[in-house]
Formats: sequence, C-alpha cells, structure tokens
Amino acid sequence: MLITRQSLISGITRTLEIPVTAAQLCVWQTGTHIQDAMPELEPAQREFIMTGITDEEWSELPED
Repeated sequence: MLITRQSLISGITRTLEIPVTAAQLCVWQTGTHIQDAMPELEPAQREFIMTGITDEEWSELPED
C-alpha cells in the first residue's frame, strides 16, 4: 500500500510502498500499538507510518 506522510523533522512529504493493509492501519489508528498491529514490518517502516521520518533523515541529524 502506498503510504504518504509528512516528516515531523523536515516537513517533507514522501510516499513509500509499505506492505500493510487498510485493516492493519485501522487497528493501529484505533489504539493498538503499531508493533502489535503490524509485526511483520521493519522498525523503519513503522517509524515512517507514525512520523513520516525516514532512516536517511535520522542519519542526517547532528549527534549531541
């Protein structure tokens, strides 16, 4: 399914193909933890769904 999100870090809107169903998204949106609603996804895919942030954006952030 194509998922479009705006990054909470950069504000850039991206669309990624993520192997998730509309039913799984609904379960998550109604309160189930994302890792329980979509256990087959990689953590980076779940992060994108929740925040719109990609691994590339995380790696570009300056370290403290």
